[in-house]
Amino acid sequence: MNTSRKHVANFSLIALLAGTFAAALLWQAAAVRAAGQESYPSRLVRMIVPFPAGGTADVLPRIVAEKLTEQWRQPVVIENRAGAGGNIGAEAVAGSPADGYVLLASPPGPIAINDNLYKKLGFEPSKFEPVIVLGTVPNVLVVKPSFPAQTARELIAYAKANPGKVTFASQGNGSTSHLSAMLFQKLTGTEMVHVAYRGSAPALQDIMGNHVDLIFDNLGSSLAQHTAGNLRILALGSTARVPSLPDIPTLHEAGVTGFQSITWFALVAPPGTPGAVIHTINTAIDEVLQLPGVREQFEKMGVRPVGGSVSAAAKFIAEERARWEDVIRTANIKIE
Repeated sequence: MNTSRKHVANFSLIALLAGTFAAALLWQAAAVRAAGQESYPSRLVRMIVPFPAGGTADVLPRIVAEKLTEQWRQPVVIENRAGAGGNIGAEAVAGSPADGYVLLASPPGPIAINDNLYKKLGFEPSKFEPVIVLGTVPNVLVVKPSFPAQTARELIAYAKANPGKVTFASQGNGSTSHLSAMLFQKLTGTEMVHVAYRGSAPALQDIMGNHVDLIFDNLGSSLAQHTAGNLRILALGSTARVPSLPDIPTLHEAGVTGFQSITWFALVAPPGTPGAVIHTINTAIDEVLQLPGVREQFEKMGVRPVGGSVSAAAKFIAEERARWEDVIRTANIKIE
């Protein structure tokens, strides 16, 4: 074999070896990526709750986190980052690595309302990756003990006959209780006066003290006081009645077609989190929500466990965003 042929043969052998080596590296990289996805979670997972500890928004994810810790054999911890209507915690999650190890567990505000409510945010709520809806709880129409109306229909008639005289409390500007009352006015053609508070507790105190006429409040907050006779629940904001109040109708039954007001609690991930990781988290939590003990704990707080697929969560959140966006735009509500 002459020299030129030897060089050609050597180059061919080198090219073959290089190609084989490159292919091996690619295969190894793909295997590492696949193993990384299959092993999720391999370390601590944090659920950021953008509200203070102790409330329903905090308790529900703690119940789920405890069960996930057992299931995954990895710690799942709750971290409270409250402030600015939930925006502080949500912004922290939005800026976290998109690997599934930092998640946002929250009621509607930071996920589906605040981008239409606040003039400027440090994150885009619509960019979060929906994972699962943990549960829902109806908002209820609550009136003070001395209010003359005994039913929702009577309340509507009274408000129409007395425009600008009926007062409604809220948990604060832009809260679900505020937006629910604005939606109620729009659908019933009534005109009421808004009295904003800082949270449910002071608002309910003034309802029970007969200082304010009504409020749309979370069922979990009002049920015990209703049972004790300290205030009266006239109707539910959900589309169906609830077992704890079988004789209380929905506002839809009372003739307010199209009204729906529920508080819900969902889990979302940072934008760009891989679908495989989202699916793993969704499947695990959906299994947790089926456990009898978990369902019992949820239901004691008046919360209906939901669960379901990722696509179902995405559809639900999108519908809620559209619902409240319309209310906010119509009422021209803005927060600096």
